[in-house]
Amino acid sequence: MSAERVEEVKEAAEAGVATAGGAVETQSAAAGLTYYPIAPGVRLNVRSGPATSYPIVKVLPEGTRVPIFCQSPGTSVTGPYGTTNIWDNIADSQFVSDAYVRTGSDGYIAPRCD
Repeated sequence: MSAERVEEVKEAAEAGVATAGGAVETQSAAAGLTYYPIAPGVRLNVRSGPATSYPIVKVLPEGTRVPIFCQSPGTSVTGPYGTTNIWDNIADSQFVSDAYVRTGSDGYIAPRCD
C-alpha cells in the first residue's frame, strides 16, 4: 500500500462514525490505533487541556469514534459513563472527558500523558 493510500485510510479512520449498537472499540489496521465511541446523542467538546477550564478547540459530532493516545487526571466530570477525573488525549493538545467515551473501563486504559 502506498504511503498516500495509508494516509487516506488513516484520515478516514480518524473521522470514523459509530453505528448504532456498535462495538466498544474498533481497530484501524492502517494506523494501528483503537477507536472508542463517544456517548450516543452527544456532541462532545474537545479542550486544549485536561480540565473544563481549558478552551474548547472543537466540537465532535454525534457518532464520532476517537483514539486515546494517553490519559491524564484533571477536573472531575459527570457524564453518561459515570463521574471521573480522567481525560483522554485524542490528538495533540486535544482532550475529552472519559465520562463521555465508552472504553469499557472506569479506570485508565492508556498510559498517563507526560
